[in-house]
Amino acid sequence: MRLAVFDCDGTLVDGQASICEAMDRGFASAGLPPPDHHLVRRIVGLSLPQAVRILAPGAAASDQVQVVEGYKQAFRDSRTEGRLEEPMFDGIAELIVQLRERGWLLAVATGKSDRGLESCLAGHGVIDHFISLQTADRHPSKPHPAMLEAAMADAAAMPRDTVMIGDTSFDIDMARAINVRAIGVDWGYHTSAELTAAGAQAVATSAQNLGELLG
Repeated sequence: MRLAVFDCDGTLVDGQASICEAMDRGFASAGLPPPDHHLVRRIVGLSLPQAVRILAPGAAASDQVQVVEGYKQAFRDSRTEGRLEEPMFDGIAELIVQLRERGWLLAVATGKSDRGLESCLAGHGVIDHFISLQTADRHPSKPHPAMLEAAMADAAAMPRDTVMIGDTSFDIDMARAINVRAIGVDWGYHTSAELTAAGAQAVATSAQNLGELLG
């Protein structure tokens, strides 16, 4: 059985605006100036604590913890108030259904929280297509391969039968660490050149192209 493991933000959904807004609010809650949004986009995919350490390396540890909590609260508020925007990229919902019909097992490995991922996938009506949901709540941050290994264990899949699909070099590095094939997507947060340099076997230019690459 073949297993396709997807990243979420930047691969399945476009959460850029919500992520930047939540990061601004998180920094404000700690009394810190907002980070450059270009830098925020560069760290999407990492676990939240690691991302904050990169964005605010000179901040006190207590302030970094406050940023993390403020970010989480901002996301909770947006979700509760119905303001959270995480649209699926064009063709992705259809691709998920097509892959299941073609016999693929599907999983997610993401820097999101358990609650955030489940809410996102359920909101788009696709959560039942995934047999394994792995998040930063229970694993080290990418590019550590623990999330990918857990998804493979859930699916009883070997590295040779698994493909990691993501938009950042963190995803590609995670896959290569355990000899899993990696395919990048060019609609996310890192460039095609970066994905190729990290070791992506190919970089998809659309959901349809991704389906063709998966075969």
